[in-house]
Amino acid sequence: MNCISPGPSLALVLMSLHGTSCFETLAALRPLFQHIDRHQNEFVQRLGEWVAVPSDSSQPALWGEVEKVLRMAEDRITAMGGKVEFADVGSHQLPSGESIKRPPIILACFEKDPKKPTVCIYGHVDVQPAKKEDGWAAEPFTLTELNGNLYGRGTTDNKGPVLAWLHAIETYQATKQEVPVNIKLIVEGLEETGSDGLEELIRNRKDTFFSDVDYIVISDNVWLSRRPALTYGTRGSTYFFVEVEGPKIDLHSGVFGGCVQEPMSDLTALLGDLLDHTGNILVPGINDSVTPLTEEERKLYTDLQFDVEEMKQEIGVQRFLQDTKEAVLMAQWRYPSLSIHGIEGAFSLPGSKTVIPRRVIGKFSIRQVPKMEPAVVEKQVTEHLHQMFAQRNSPNKLKVSTTVRAKAWVADLKDPQYIAGQKAIKAVFGVEPELIREGSTIPIAHSFQELTGKSVMMLPIGGHDDGEHSQNEKISRYNFIEGTKVFAAYFYELSLLKQSPETN
Repeated sequence: MNCISPGPSLALVLMSLHGTSCFETLAALRPLFQHIDRHQNEFVQRLGEWVAVPSDSSQPALWGEVEKVLRMAEDRITAMGGKVEFADVGSHQLPSGESIKRPPIILACFEKDPKKPTVCIYGHVDVQPAKKEDGWAAEPFTLTELNGNLYGRGTTDNKGPVLAWLHAIETYQATKQEVPVNIKLIVEGLEETGSDGLEELIRNRKDTFFSDVDYIVISDNVWLSRRPALTYGTRGSTYFFVEVEGPKIDLHSGVFGGCVQEPMSDLTALLGDLLDHTGNILVPGINDSVTPLTEEERKLYTDLQFDVEEMKQEIGVQRFLQDTKEAVLMAQWRYPSLSIHGIEGAFSLPGSKTVIPRRVIGKFSIRQVPKMEPAVVEKQVTEHLHQMFAQRNSPNKLKVSTTVRAKAWVADLKDPQYIAGQKAIKAVFGVEPELIREGSTIPIAHSFQELTGKSVMMLPIGGHDDGEHSQNEKISRYNFIEGTKVFAAYFYELSLLKQSPETN
């Protein structure tokens, strides 16, 4: 389980948060929390119903299952009085040439009070592929509870958090309390395959659906440790393909080895010119846009509960490229990195192959940080590779291409909703949250912020060991239920901040 040590009583926590207003806050939150506790089995059962639908978006043949879960989400929202629109996001062309409609995107809203702040919640209900024979202990699309954990594909990524948001809204209604903020939702079904159509939808609706939104909140990531967290940054990514083409046919190394310039030799040399043994990227100018580390930012890393030795054992390495916890986390979060992912055309079948491939393609990606522009990174890398290739005086042909080109995202920790998020977490767990970044890329965060101009926050409830995208994905019952309380408390805390003069 992801349980943390019990904190102080709710009354003491709320006194520390709001002073003389603590009893008012306690009166508002206590019945909500009690209702969530009493109905947790019902909430878990509902999660099981959603998990049972194999909404794997990587297979267009299963897009009907994706839409089925979207319809289940629609049923929950409309049952609570919300209005749902299924926004069309176009079609996808299959390799056969046939065109198939993409799963629609839910745009939902509840009755609006102009005096209240408006929060837009983002989530997705599609999942990664999963089969029991891949190494699952139980059927991945059957919710299985064991030792306090709820196992099943989508439990933490992202069906569990989406349901927790809906349960938080439902809890206000069930306890006859007015929801203290206006709520909108955007729920999609293609996140795991790139969110095709979503960015265009956001752009088209920024002056309508998003016009009255004050805050956008995402719960599609996990904690760093056993301590609750708020996420304020992610890295971007640009994916590169380096193609070297030589002879018109594959050659026998016994006949032509030593008398032709082999494409594989060129490619491996180029890949070796990208990175040194310390992890330093060798592309000139690649670090020019990296924001210098301030003392204030450095302090954010000091108290994070990250065990370097435990992580070494977990992934099976003898050492990291950095020596301290802070340096390892900064390498993962705030500095760019380059990873080589593989080579196509290299005859990967087992055995002793003596073929000289006529054409090979190297694949690598660069994780970018804020202020780094993908177009600039692409130009820097392409120029570097062509310069290194020219020095080899090779008769082969070089081609560099890219895909993805996702920007990094970073938020302002002084933003009102981060303050609300911190207070909500402390009200539920009795501890201050860790303030963390993600080393991976979550393009939707940057897209929301850039296209709408709204405040964006990531408020995760998943545990650090939930195994999203892996076998035996899970969310603990504890995180699922306490996370629902955090979401309910977040609504309340945000409404208080909106009324506070210093946040206006």
